[in-house]
Amino acid sequence: MIAGLGGPVMVAAGCGGTGRELAPYAGPDGLEGLDFVTRSITLDPRPGGAGPRLVEVPGGLVNAVGLPNPGLEHFLATELPWLVRAGARVTVSVAGSTMGEYADLARRLSRAPGVTALEVNVGAPDEVGAGLFEVREPYHAASVIAAVRREFPADRPVLAKLRPDVSRIVEGARACQEAGATAVVVGNAVPAAFPDGRSGGLSGPAVAPIALRCVAEVARALPDVPVVGCGGVHDVASARAYLSAGAAAVQVGTALLHDPTTVARLRAALTAHPQEDR
Repeated sequence: MIAGLGGPVMVAAGCGGTGRELAPYAGPDGLEGLDFVTRSITLDPRPGGAGPRLVEVPGGLVNAVGLPNPGLEHFLATELPWLVRAGARVTVSVAGSTMGEYADLARRLSRAPGVTALEVNVGAPDEVGAGLFEVREPYHAASVIAAVRREFPADRPVLAKLRPDVSRIVEGARACQEAGATAVVVGNAVPAAFPDGRSGGLSGPAVAPIALRCVAEVARALPDVPVVGCGGVHDVASARAYLSAGAAAVQVGTALLHDPTTVARLRAALTAHPQEDR
């Protein structure tokens, strides 16, 4: 468990739509009490990338969605109030092209009713192509986290979402924790390419062994840093693999595109038999 958040299963950023799309499949209580991470929100609206944005490959998906979203003002006026009324515990994913944009997002979201936490997207597979702040080194990610933490209430969680880079993951997690992150999310999509050579990110079961290794490395080296495992979680066994490796929670993403009931099933199973999670 992570202080300020709920149970061991979360919806990964961008994979639950606005919440309206997922609600009919989320179980008898709908989104009530569910830790829901929104799609990444930017200050200004973004139309997203050119199609095709998703291509299915063996073991997962290659995507280049381009972070489509309506911008902060529209999100605050329409999407956030709906999620709050539905009873979701809302973690807002934020992305920006500068540290100033990240800070502005955090400041304005800190005043928005119903925001449980922030997830700071500092591990996109192609920041430059997506027009985001480029995170080449752990200290770049830490600088963003520090900017967000200064503007967001200390009693609410800030999660740093990092790509699953085995060679740098511990260094990155440590830097973000020292900068004020409550927890780290491991990981984002892995840099990949479409069949036509365009840059994209690989997600789904194909990346699970890499993300699992990263979770285990962070848990071993930084036992006081809560870790959220993300990458290929699609059934109870894959979720428990992350929990056994030291994760405090898991996020479900790509699996929802195949079976939108995945979160409901995992919440029910892990709540009914929590003693098997470790």
